[in-house]
Amino acid sequence: MQNRFWVVVPAAGSARRMGNAVPKQYLSVAGRTVIEWSLAPFLAHQHAAGVVVVLASQDQRWSQTALASNSKITTTIGGAERMNSVLAGLGALQERVAPDDWVLVHDAARPCLPASDLDHLLNELSDDAVGGLLAAPVVDTLKRADVNDRVAQTVPRDKLWRALTPQMFRYHILERALQSALSRGAAVTDEAQAVEALGMQPKLVAGDADNIKITLPEDLLRAERILRSRSAA
Repeated sequence: MQNRFWVVVPAAGSARRMGNAVPKQYLSVAGRTVIEWSLAPFLAHQHAAGVVVVLASQDQRWSQTALASNSKITTTIGGAERMNSVLAGLGALQERVAPDDWVLVHDAARPCLPASDLDHLLNELSDDAVGGLLAAPVVDTLKRADVNDRVAQTVPRDKLWRALTPQMFRYHILERALQSALSRGAAVTDEAQAVEALGMQPKLVAGDADNIKITLPEDLLRAERILRSRSAA
């Protein structure tokens, strides 16, 4: 892929489900903070034009990281929900980005993205009319519960995928999709869902299932194992 791309990293979330006063993106794993690992593949990529990290208004930890002085990174303040933060990141890019430039949105708490998966995503979508996302096919048997947590149905897993990040769309498509969701009051959990609501079909690009998001304390232990095993390879 020869075209430049931009990166938006929403990092305004809290650590409610981690049960920790420190936001999960600032927790330490394998010798670095989670967010340092999350940003590393983009900062090392030759076609990354710039990265916007979207922070909480009360964030006092970003300035203490080594990333704060990186010339490739700018910051802005996010909102209450993910889509508010991503829109804030897009707004911070407005003066520098072309409408057809690619924007990749990546979770601040997803530290195990392999550089090879990033390249795979960029290559697969370089000429795509819509864009898409890294995803992993669902391999577990899925059960739908009733109100009493009894099995109501076994859900066929054929053609089911687990959405990962980064998610990659043209600037003008992503901005329009998120503004539309905001105006409708729609609760979208990722960027692809907002793009789907425009009647488009993002492409699923197979990625490593180890590209996990830190949500619960046990996820941090798993990420530690993954990152240390890669370093030892």
